[in-house]
Amino acid sequence: MNHRRQTLLALAFAAAIAFHALPARAQAKPLRVGWVFAMANAPAVIAEQKRFFADEGLNVEIKSFGDGPVLQQALAAGELDVAYVGAPPVYQWFSRGLDARILAKVNHGQAAIISQASAPIRTVADLRGKRLASVAKGSGMDVLLRGFVLKDQARLDPEKDLDILPMPPANMNAALDRNVADAAFLWEPFVSQALLRGNSRLVLDLNQALPQYPWYVVMAPSSTLKERGGDVVKLLRAHHKAIAFLKDRPAESNQIIAQAFKLEAVQSPDGKAIAPEIIVQEARKRLGWSDQLEATDLRFIQRLMDYSLALGFIAKPLKVDQVVDQSYWLKANAGSVR
Repeated sequence: MNHRRQTLLALAFAAAIAFHALPARAQAKPLRVGWVFAMANAPAVIAEQKRFFADEGLNVEIKSFGDGPVLQQALAAGELDVAYVGAPPVYQWFSRGLDARILAKVNHGQAAIISQASAPIRTVADLRGKRLASVAKGSGMDVLLRGFVLKDQARLDPEKDLDILPMPPANMNAALDRNVADAAFLWEPFVSQALLRGNSRLVLDLNQALPQYPWYVVMAPSSTLKERGGDVVKLLRAHHKAIAFLKDRPAESNQIIAQAFKLEAVQSPDGKAIAPEIIVQEARKRLGWSDQLEATDLRFIQRLMDYSLALGFIAKPLKVDQVVDQSYWLKANAGSVR
C-alpha cells in the first residue's frame, strides 16, 4: 500500500512539474527573423551558422527574402518579429502606418555604378541620354540613386535626362553584355563579379562618394519590442558577435559568405578561374559591417527621408528620431560602447 501511495505521489509530482512548465514552453516560441538576401546582410548568416543566436539562448527561425517589398508583406501580416532590411523601407512603412523602429546598423557601403568597358561613360554626368539598369522605382536603392547619385552628384533629372530600366540586379550584368543598358546601378556581389570578369568599368563607388554610408539595419515592429524586448537585446548581442567575427576572421567568413550566397567562380580576361572567396574579398573594397549607429549615420538616414519626401515617395516630413531607438543596442552592448 505504501509502495502504491509513493508511486501515485511521484506521478502527481511529475504531472505538477509538467503543468507548471507549459507556460515556459509557450513563451519559448521562436523569434522569427527575416532578412533581405543580400551579401551586406551577411551578419544574419554568420550569427546563425556560428550559433551566436543559440549561444544567447535564442530559439530563432530565420528566413531570407528576395527583396524588401516581399519582406514588408510578411511583416505587415505579422509573420516576422525582426528584420534585416534597408533603412528607407522602414521609414516608408512607418509613414504608411507600420509602427516599427530601427535598432542597429548592419553594414556600410555596397552599391556602385558600372558601365560597359567600351562605353564612353566615365562619370555619372555621362549618363545623360543613356540607359541605366536599376531597381524598381520607389525602392530604397532607387531613393539613393535618384536623390543622391543623379540629382546631387550629377545634376541629372531622373525623369527626363536618362532612361532608367528597372530589372532584378542578377540580370543587370547580362543587360550590359547584350547592350540592353549602357550602365547599371547595382551592389555586391554583382559589382565585383562584373569587374573581375573585366567586361565592365567602375564609374562610381558609393562608398567613396559617401564614406561608410549605412544601408541595411536591424528593425522590429513596436509590438515585438513590447512583447519580446529581452529577446531583441539577445539578438542584438548575437548580431554584434557576428560583425566581430566578420572583421576578425575574414578568410573563414569569406568562405561562409561564398557558400551561403552560392557564388560561382568567374573567368578573368586571361581565362583563369577566380574563386568565389576572391569575389567576396573584392566586394569588401566597397562593403563593410558595423552595428553601432553613429551620428553621421543618423544624419544620412534623415537625408534619405528628405529625398523620399522630395521625390514623392512619402507624403509628409519625418524626423529620424521618430523611427530610431538605440536603447536596445545600448543594453546589448552595455560596458562595451566606446
